[in-house]
Amino acid sequence: MLSLVVLYDMHTTFLAKALVGISDEDAHKRLSTKANHVAWLTGSLVQQRYEMAKHFGIERQQSADELFKNNKGIKENITYPPLDEFKKDFDKVTPELRDALVHVSDVKLDEKFEMMPGFKMTYYELMTFMTYREASIFGQIALWRRLLGYEGLKYD
Repeated sequence: MLSLVVLYDMHTTFLAKALVGISDEDAHKRLSTKANHVAWLTGSLVQQRYEMAKHFGIERQQSADELFKNNKGIKENITYPPLDEFKKDFDKVTPELRDALVHVSDVKLDEKFEMMPGFKMTYYELMTFMTYREASIFGQIALWRRLLGYEGLKYD
């Protein structure tokens, strides 16, 4: 788990850096594509942290839960919440989830659960997948930064 917690900590610092300077108007731009825009990507990432937290006994939900629960995809003609609202929700759940990850037992990590009907995985596999997905989302936001004319994502 140590390597996943190290990545978790890295990703935690990336959100604010990824969103720096992006206007809420630009966050909704899709540039005549079907790609997920920055607002949806950000809300989806935040939702994922809240869903992860539930697996470890932390019962909270982000303020935009209705827009993202049950893995809802992007919706046309919806104005998603401001990026600052997503960041606030992210900052609320992140320390609690980190504490749960640091203290999770090997027994819990090896426990299987039904991810979707007919598909089981361990909690460790879930954490690995979610860590991968967070990295993917940051990559997409980094690309959007460039496509929208913003400076590239700074990792320092």
